[in-house]
Amino acid sequence: MPRMTMIDAIRDAMDVSMGRDENVVVFGEDVGYFGGVFRCTAGLQQKYGSSRCFDTPISELGIVGVAVGMAAYGLRPCVEIQFADYVYPAYDQIVSEAARIRYRSAGQFTCPIVIRMPTGGGIFGGQTHSQSPEALFTHVSGLKVVVPSNPQDAKGLLISAIEDPDPVIFLEPKRLYNGPFDGHHDRPVTPWSKHDLGDVAADHVTVPLGKAVTRREGSAVTILAYGTMVHVALAAAEDAGIDAEVIDLRTLLPLDLDAITASVKKTGRCVVVHEATMTSGFGAELVTLVQEHCFYHLEAPVARVTGWDTPYPHAQEWDYFPGPARVGEALRAVMEA
Repeated sequence: MPRMTMIDAIRDAMDVSMGRDENVVVFGEDVGYFGGVFRCTAGLQQKYGSSRCFDTPISELGIVGVAVGMAAYGLRPCVEIQFADYVYPAYDQIVSEAARIRYRSAGQFTCPIVIRMPTGGGIFGGQTHSQSPEALFTHVSGLKVVVPSNPQDAKGLLISAIEDPDPVIFLEPKRLYNGPFDGHHDRPVTPWSKHDLGDVAADHVTVPLGKAVTRREGSAVTILAYGTMVHVALAAAEDAGIDAEVIDLRTLLPLDLDAITASVKKTGRCVVVHEATMTSGFGAELVTLVQEHCFYHLEAPVARVTGWDTPYPHAQEWDYFPGPARVGEALRAVMEA
């Protein structure tokens, strides 16, 4: 299998999808001629033409609104929001139109759109380029929410999202764009090395939405994570010397509750890790589900390790960013409870 960064894998997924289905169109700010600020769409306009991969005005509301109309007409738009932090002007179109159109039309219209957006921190982007807004979308019935943690999943999940008949929010952890980082460190490790690239299946490959995967087998405690935090969780378990099982959720909505409950019932303990702020974060939903479905198997309270309840800091980014030291403290605490 070819070796790819997550950027390569995402570009390859769109390339494969556009080659297989002429109804797939890709657009957004700087997406066409320039190939995107992170280069995820580089070369697509040159290959498929400016009618299928094109630039838009700086209007997130307009980007998503046009995509909804295209989808109702029979196209399959895959649009890019340049940073997840910029999605808020489009929120009404996502919630009131994209997520509702199947229901309000009694199935006469669907909205097969994918809204891609770089998410999270780790690149010193500051408070307007580092947010993790996944909980804003998992609250919305009618949406699917996906967060890959590696290039192979990024490609397979994105192709599945493009082929899905309903709207999908596809959050791409920008800290993983150019290769996995060494999760054992609480500070960035640069440069990324090419030998750490992921193996990615060639041509058409899919990863089913709504299916979690076990990244590390264990029997003492379950760690639930997604995106960048999967790598932090794996490093924390190793550094702490604890027999932790790490579950990569991959899809937050729909959620693989069976995989979660099976693991927690086996280990009896659970730590939830995410980069977003704690209050009303997606971790609260995970904690509640574990408590509801695994209460009589729990040996300790469920713990959360998250970002701070503050705007995303610049100078203190890697203190805000949940690292293996903070996750390790939580692991030891639930083991001693």
